[in-house]
Amino acid sequence: MITVVGWDGSELSAKAVGRLREARLVVGPDAVLGQLQLTAATAADGALLEALDDHLEHGEGPAVVLADGDPGFFGAVRRLRAHGLKPEVLPATSLVTRAFACAGLNWEDALVVAPSGPRQLNRAVNACRAHPKVALLVAPGVGPGELARELAPTTPRALIVCEDLGGPDERVTHSRMGEATTRPWKDPDVVLVIDPLHQPKEPGWVAGAQPGPSEWALPFEGGMPPEARAYVLAKLGPRLGDLVWDVGAGTGQIAVECARLGAAVVAVERDEERCAKLRANVLEHGVKVALTRGQAPPALEPLPDPDAVFVGGGGLDVIVACAARGPRVLVCALRKVEQVAAVLGRLREQGYRGEGTQILVSKLVLDPDGTHSLAARDPVFVVHATPAHTG
Repeated sequence: MITVVGWDGSELSAKAVGRLREARLVVGPDAVLGQLQLTAATAADGALLEALDDHLEHGEGPAVVLADGDPGFFGAVRRLRAHGLKPEVLPATSLVTRAFACAGLNWEDALVVAPSGPRQLNRAVNACRAHPKVALLVAPGVGPGELARELAPTTPRALIVCEDLGGPDERVTHSRMGEATTRPWKDPDVVLVIDPLHQPKEPGWVAGAQPGPSEWALPFEGGMPPEARAYVLAKLGPRLGDLVWDVGAGTGQIAVECARLGAAVVAVERDEERCAKLRANVLEHGVKVALTRGQAPPALEPLPDPDAVFVGGGGLDVIVACAARGPRVLVCALRKVEQVAAVLGRLREQGYRGEGTQILVSKLVLDPDGTHSLAARDPVFVVHATPAHTG
């Protein structure tokens, strides 16, 4: 039998103590093993599966796995189950629960992200850009400093760094972004990333990410018809953890829609009047959009690499500059069919394969005689491209 025991620094339950006394092997972090008076053989948790396989092969009796907090929450239970093992689980208080408790904050509306290393840092950062309350479980290469460097300066956030939770050196620090990048941290466990300006509209009924919008392809005044915008959004596929560029954003119709669907969004627009309307749309819909006022392509250079790009304005040089940043999808809206071939050709040169679609929207209108007729709008030509090397 394998029992997974959660450890949070507090006194173990009688059942957990009994399992440790019966165990012939205990696997766990060296710091925890050193605090317990064990008679069983021990192994470091870095060799968890190998140690258990060897133990079970020789049929040497019960084994215990010690894990931080609740081992069913981004913990050892998932690894054991994936390995074909079905453990008994005795949880303790999770690190995230302790972190929010130490900070005196509720957390039913918080996202919890657990990047396994630097390769997943961008997705965690994008979740922090888009969501007002996030708990990040620290991993090697993903801690307070790395998080603050990626968020600054476009996404001001308050950081609450929780170190050695449940241990003798437990410390909870409210840190500014700049301080987080230079201060030496000792054993950080969790970083809470909070938007201090966020005001919840109403109590939620589901934990973590809230349900998506009840309607999308909103009927904005002017700009692209909602029906064409629905097609663009379907091809962009904005989602939590993504960063979307809206280049030539106009009044921000695509930017607002992508933010409502959970993505982090940067809107790039050069016209001040349009920027003002974009800000108004963002405030009206209660979303987060980082606005960069400037002329593309130069305005794109300091931005973090995108997952998806919509180009609503600009020439071929803008499209090429966006493709050079390697998004998983790039969508362009064009006014003339003659532009489609040139755009597809330049995208091929950048390693993308694409297709063009004409979207013609006709609306039913009521005529003076009481009958209905169709009123057609100007067509929109949409190019949708993905990297040629992907399946």
